[in-house]
Amino acid sequence: MVIGPNGSGKTTLIKCLLGLVRATEGAITVNGTAVSSDPAYRAAIGYMPQLAEFPKELTVEQLLRMMNDIRGARTGSTDERLFAELGVESLLDKRVSALSGGMRQKVSAVLAFRYRPNILVLDEPTAGLDPVSAGRLLDAVLRARREGATVLITSHIMEEVQRLGDRVAYLQDGRLRFTLAPETITSATGESALSQALPKYISQLAPHDVEGL
Repeated sequence: MVIGPNGSGKTTLIKCLLGLVRATEGAITVNGTAVSSDPAYRAAIGYMPQLAEFPKELTVEQLLRMMNDIRGARTGSTDERLFAELGVESLLDKRVSALSGGMRQKVSAVLAFRYRPNILVLDEPTAGLDPVSAGRLLDAVLRARREGATVLITSHIMEEVQRLGDRVAYLQDGRLRFTLAPETITSATGESALSQALPKYISQLAPHDVEGL
């Protein structure tokens, strides 16, 4: 889980990971492959942006078919579980331009999981979703982890972070301040809820501390 204040660099970090922004220093590798101008490594990644943009003139069904062609998906090779769980079948005839923000998030979630990625990158995935759909998406995240996927999520919702995160990376002003297990943070502060523990823990950090790397 990647957390931090607005403007701390969370989405920029994701864009660097996806090769959409070039890092000014350091190196990023995905499955042992250096991120470069060759986008082939992205085939292993399922990405759900905070605000998904799709061709507005397409219907949802046409969009899914187009993505199948781009991904080279064969019949029966896609994972349709989240498609059913989020009720996207009822949206197939709708044009993307007619979708509400929550509907668009459902389609984006389905596309992130659809091609059985071994890496999931989800940027504020439950933003705009109704509580039932958000719960089903988080269950899908846990299922993907059990099946061996690596999952990177940004979130401002500490209940999600505490439920899903093995490790919490905290960014501030573009710098990584710590990478720790949620229970390390709660134990250090004596708070059971991460939403209460995190502010206490951050207030105890010296200005240039970097912990848990």
